[in-house]
Amino acid sequence: MPLAHIQTGDHGQPLLILHGLFGSGRNWGAIAKRLANSYRVYALDLPNHGRSPWADTVTYPQMAEAVREWMDAQGMASALVLGHSMGGKTAMQLALNHGDRVDALMVIDIAPVSYTGREHLSYIRAMQGVDLTRFNRRAEVEAELVEAIPLEAIRKFLMQNLVQNDATGHLEWQINLAALGENMGNLMDFPLEASMEPFGNPTLFLAGGASDYVQPDAAPAMQRLFLDHRLEVMDGCGHWPHAEQPAAFTEHLLTFLAEVG
Repeated sequence: MPLAHIQTGDHGQPLLILHGLFGSGRNWGAIAKRLANSYRVYALDLPNHGRSPWADTVTYPQMAEAVREWMDAQGMASALVLGHSMGGKTAMQLALNHGDRVDALMVIDIAPVSYTGREHLSYIRAMQGVDLTRFNRRAEVEAELVEAIPLEAIRKFLMQNLVQNDATGHLEWQINLAALGENMGNLMDFPLEASMEPFGNPTLFLAGGASDYVQPDAAPAMQRLFLDHRLEVMDGCGHWPHAEQPAAFTEHLLTFLAEVG
C-alpha cells in the first residue's frame, strides 16, 4: 500500500513516526523537527487516515504489513520506529512480525493488550451524523459537534480530519469513518499468537502519568514480548504526552536513542 508520508531532515538514521487513531503524520510536525537534528524522520499516514489509501478491513497485521511494504518501496532495510496509541500497536506488530526491520522501538502510552473503545465509537457516530452538505466552514461543523463531543481538545483534534475537496469544494472527512467504526474491535484488540517470537531489540514504553492506558496488569505481556524494554512515565501527562509536554517528551526519546546507539 503506497502510504503517504512527510519527511523531515535529510541525514542520519531513518526514524518512522506512526500516529494514533484519528491522527495523521502532520500532527507530529513539531516533534519531527526536533528529532530531525539527529535523524531522518518520516511521519507516515497509516491506512484510512490522512492522505493514505482506504481499506474495508483494519487490523494490526495489515497495518504493519503496509508499513513494511512502504519501507521496501523506500529501499529502507530497517529503521527506528516510534508509535503512539494505535500507531504504537502497529509499531509493536511490525517489530514482532519483522524484528530485523526495527532497530529500536518507542511505544507511546499504549500496551500490547486489549482495550475497550466505547468513546471512540461515539466520536465516529457523531462525525457521521453531521450533514456536511449544510456547511461551508469548519467552524460551523465544530459547533454542530459541541453537544456530542463536549471536550474542546478532543473536538479540535478530530476536526483536523475535516478537509475541503478540491474538485467539488465540499467539506469531507479525510478518514474512513465507516471502516474504522466497523473494525473498532480489531483496533481495540492486540493479536497475540502463542507461537509469536519476542522482539529482542531495545524498546521504550513511555506512558502518561495521568493516563490509564498503561496499567500494571500489562507488565507480563510487555515482559514476554519485548525482552529488552523499559517503562518510563511522564508525570502530569495524559494520553498525548507529545502534545502536552513536547520538550520533555523529546528529551525522553533522545536520551533513550543515545543510550541504545
